[in-house]
Amino acid sequence: MINLEWSKLPFGYRKTDYNIRCYFRDGKWGELEVSSSEYLNLHISATALHYGQEAFEGMKAYRGKDGKIRLFRWEENFKRMERSAHGVYMQPVPKEIFKEAIDKAVLLNEQYVPPHGTGAALYIRPLLIGSGAEIGVKPANEYLFAVFVTPVGPYFKEGFNPVKIAVVRDSDRAAPLGTGDIKVGGNYASSLRGVIKAKEAGYGSPMYLDSKEKKYIDEIGAANFFAIKDNTYITPKSSSILPSITNMSIMQLAEDMGIKVERRQIDIEELETFDEVGACGTAAIISPIGEIYDIDKDKRYTFCKDGKPGPISKKIYNKLVAIQYGDEPDPHGWVSFVK
Repeated sequence: MINLEWSKLPFGYRKTDYNIRCYFRDGKWGELEVSSSEYLNLHISATALHYGQEAFEGMKAYRGKDGKIRLFRWEENFKRMERSAHGVYMQPVPKEIFKEAIDKAVLLNEQYVPPHGTGAALYIRPLLIGSGAEIGVKPANEYLFAVFVTPVGPYFKEGFNPVKIAVVRDSDRAAPLGTGDIKVGGNYASSLRGVIKAKEAGYGSPMYLDSKEKKYIDEIGAANFFAIKDNTYITPKSSSILPSITNMSIMQLAEDMGIKVERRQIDIEELETFDEVGACGTAAIISPIGEIYDIDKDKRYTFCKDGKPGPISKKIYNKLVAIQYGDEPDPHGWVSFVK
């Protein structure tokens, strides 16, 4: 294993040794290829560059106390990438190729899987792009599927501590009947305006409202939103929200703990009634929110007044992380091993 300050890793890219590639050409997927290059050789007219034929996933590999490397719900990542591919008319990656590429990328870079107890993990990025050349607006006839990995620390520099969020109203991340419910790059490009606005105001991430009425909470930057009150876990229901595998798992764990779960529209005015609020996703897992500032209305909502995460958020976070690292039993069969 390489020598890194694992517990101080940021959430960012660090070069590893190998990545995996596979091409769809002449109507079929080829064999997996191993590359040590960080660069792709793309045609200047590839549809990924001009028409946004691109989708990706975010996953993590975790090293347990037993030294074994675990994946968390990889099949859900496969299903979501398949939906994304259909959403922008790309050739979906077969399940066996998806899994084999992930396992190979992790094993060839095993020295970069952080030790247990450091709070770090190996981030896995499956990527699917239109590599075929087209000058008209139409799907490509060639595609590239690639998987690369990099060791990461917490998504928010605060880790599992309260973060500050800003509401933005002058831009939308996605719209109903658009691509908000699939994981494609265009959603993130359109969110950059809000991300920069929030950071310039001194906040960690933007909160997006629904694009029609600017009334209901949609997402927290690249993460799902949740709130807790009256022993109920509440998360938005919207056709423009990316279905988070982490949020799906949290809802199941909440029910296991006897906490009621509601998926519904959440009016922003309801914020002042919540006991706890937070953001969740693969990168962040759970990030408690200590303050939400509505820039346009100059209104602040404060939580975690003692500077610590709320008790229910903490309980769910600890349970989820313990399952991911193999420290507690996995009652739902979510964890698999990289062999």
